[in-house]
Amino acid sequence: MLALRTLKFRKAGFIATFVAMFLGAAIVMACGGLMETGIRMAAPPQRLAGVPFVVTGEQTYDDTALTERNRIDAGVLDTVKAVPGVGNAITDLTFPATVVVGGKAVDAGSKGHNWSSAGLTPFTLTQGQAPNANQVVLDSKLSADSGAGVGSSVQLNVRGTARNFTVSGIAQHNTGGTIKPSLFFSDAQAQQLAGAEGKFDSIGVQPAAGVDAAALEKDVSAAVSGKAMVLSGERRGLADLPGVLSSQQTVTILSAIFGSWAVLIVMFGVASTMGLSLQQRAHEMALLRAIGTTSKQVRRMILGETAVLSVIATALAVFPGLLIGKLLYGQLSGNGVVSEEIVFHEGWIPLTVGAVAAIAAAMGAALFAGRKAAKTKPVAALAESTFQAKWLTTPRLLLALFFMLNGVMLSVVTVTVMKEGPSLASTAGPASVLFAIGVAMLAPGITKAIVTVLSVPVRAVSGLSGYLALRNATTNNVRMAGAVAPIILLIGIATGTLYMQATEDTVSAKSYQNNVLADYVLDSSTGGFGPAVANSIRSIPGVSGVSELVSSIGFVDSAAGDTIDLRGVSANGVQQTIALDSPNGSIADLKGNTVALSDKQAKDYGVAIGDNLKIHFGDGTAAEPKVVATYADNPKEQYLLLPSDVLAPHTTSGLPGKILVKADGGADHAQIQSRLDSLAASVPGTAIADRSTLTSSNNNIQQILVSSNYTIVAMIVGYAAITVINSLVAVTRKRQSEFGLQRLTGSTKAQVLGMLSVEGALVAIIATVLGTIASATTIVPYSLVKADSILPKGSIGIYLAIVFGALALIFGATLFPSWRGMRTPPIETARSPA
Repeated sequence: MLALRTLKFRKAGFIATFVAMFLGAAIVMACGGLMETGIRMAAPPQRLAGVPFVVTGEQTYDDTALTERNRIDAGVLDTVKAVPGVGNAITDLTFPATVVVGGKAVDAGSKGHNWSSAGLTPFTLTQGQAPNANQVVLDSKLSADSGAGVGSSVQLNVRGTARNFTVSGIAQHNTGGTIKPSLFFSDAQAQQLAGAEGKFDSIGVQPAAGVDAAALEKDVSAAVSGKAMVLSGERRGLADLPGVLSSQQTVTILSAIFGSWAVLIVMFGVASTMGLSLQQRAHEMALLRAIGTTSKQVRRMILGETAVLSVIATALAVFPGLLIGKLLYGQLSGNGVVSEEIVFHEGWIPLTVGAVAAIAAAMGAALFAGRKAAKTKPVAALAESTFQAKWLTTPRLLLALFFMLNGVMLSVVTVTVMKEGPSLASTAGPASVLFAIGVAMLAPGITKAIVTVLSVPVRAVSGLSGYLALRNATTNNVRMAGAVAPIILLIGIATGTLYMQATEDTVSAKSYQNNVLADYVLDSSTGGFGPAVANSIRSIPGVSGVSELVSSIGFVDSAAGDTIDLRGVSANGVQQTIALDSPNGSIADLKGNTVALSDKQAKDYGVAIGDNLKIHFGDGTAAEPKVVATYADNPKEQYLLLPSDVLAPHTTSGLPGKILVKADGGADHAQIQSRLDSLAASVPGTAIADRSTLTSSNNNIQQILVSSNYTIVAMIVGYAAITVINSLVAVTRKRQSEFGLQRLTGSTKAQVLGMLSVEGALVAIIATVLGTIASATTIVPYSLVKADSILPKGSIGIYLAIVFGALALIFGATLFPSWRGMRTPPIETARSPA
């Protein structure tokens, strides 16, 4: 009751603490939602909605997600059918197939299927009959878009080959969901067109009448164990999304990294805001002790009001936490980091974790900051309340050193242990966060030391205003440190993260540009190119090199747990289109079951020219290609080279998706472009880009993760900025009585604002120096690994924007509330308890 009745006298501190708890809990809850989404990877079925569970190929190898479709053997179908209780087992086969009208692709994302799989959706015939040889059933959308009806002849592009089929029927699905346009062929012809060699993508299982689906699922799982996997419920959709499980690691790593950042920053923000609020109430606590209130009663009052405040704040944060989580996930899915078919989930666990983190931070801050007031002797309390409390305690020092040492250790680990790759940021990024928190905890002492060093130049430049500011900074260094600490965190995180990303972007773009020699690239949106396309390009005058390009991700058996990029190329064009320095052996021998790799990779994997390298393709298939060539290692571009016709069958599309073209030095580029345009017009779904567009396309791919990183970092930096505003506004409002006394003793409004401006400049200088030092623990090690330089890539404008943004926060949150407060007569503010 006492705390509530005095609330109107400390509204600023109350609001600041409430906002810190509220936003902190929402941010932690949002990151928790991303974590849950990544773990669950729920993809509600669309085309597979007609069965309770689906048997599909194993989607992992050595506990790492496969990036390509892993088909299952026909024997698995017999195994499933033999399980007691199985009423029907429906096979599914999916492959690229596109309707072509007037030389243009209709609904380029359409897929071909075997007619049996129509029962999985289910599709039902609305016109005509089931397909036989050289016949096709179109879904109603494709029929309407192409103008083809029953009996019509349609041209189809199926896995890079144009063929004519007769439309035998029109089918309509009745799931109500969004399903990609579909074409259906007879089961035998689908096998031939897909090149499946008797295998299937998945098997939908229908229980017999009266059989429990859950019990049957367990029996089928046991029967196919080691051969296939079973998906049920909201995970059935994964069977229709090959390779999407590989994004699970990305989502969970992102949410873990940024979630841990968020927890640390939120706990620091809540604790510092709460500590500042209690520090400003030292006089109140001292009076309570002086009139007989016991230490236990003071402690109970502080903990009680903190508990009530934190519970209310976190309860109100649940809905905003859901919204922020969906916003973050929308960035990930919208930028291609994860498939849009994966559904965002945020259950009670991340909500509970967010609430507990915010409440724990508040209660910990209340215990830590209120301990001195609660234990002060009654006689000494009133006297001590007018002096600055001792800030450096053994626990605080040890905790600060813990954070700083861990930040430095992460920096050292980044340089000495980590390799280039997505995981590099997992150690470099948090280093600046930890170091900044440690420095912020020692801010009172550091602030006093820097103020002492700056006292002479400040006095020389600013006169009386500077003198007053220096006196305040020296005698109230704890108060000034309360303003400095969150700005250190803001500058450290923003500078470290943005320059880390700028370095990544610059190095990646430069590396890609140097690695690709092609002048043109043909890109297919209909599943890939048949072999005839590359041969046609080779006949164009002025073309010196043509190489198909297949991209995938596989595994080298001797590097357990590590994935490796696989590139399928054409032996007679790869050296003209891709930079391969100092080759040994013969790249021209890259035909059949062969592989080429860098000299460093050969050493790491323990192979030489003539040896066999044990690998697994992206679909999990094992192979032992013979090493026919090595080339100089490029640490920025790590991959294995394989023949395109060997790698392509182990990808989901089954065909090369790009063709690289290199022109002769003196060739007529306009004529080559014209011939390529004509060729593209005859191959539906083909787009042509020049070298600059190709490099830009790679930058766009790089930006997929960049935009998501920026969104999450902006959220965390935004929270730090709000903490800065909270702290500065609360401190400024608390000092209104001080400003009133100054004006009563003769100071003008301009002189008070001048003093505050000098104080703000001191805060900015100290925070900028310390924040920059903190950011170096991220920037320097990351740049050393990525660019072999201690200086990051990126414009100086990034740093200037961060610093000026911090200045705007400092002066805006200090001068504006002070100016407003001075509109009140000084006699009133001087006696106000603020």
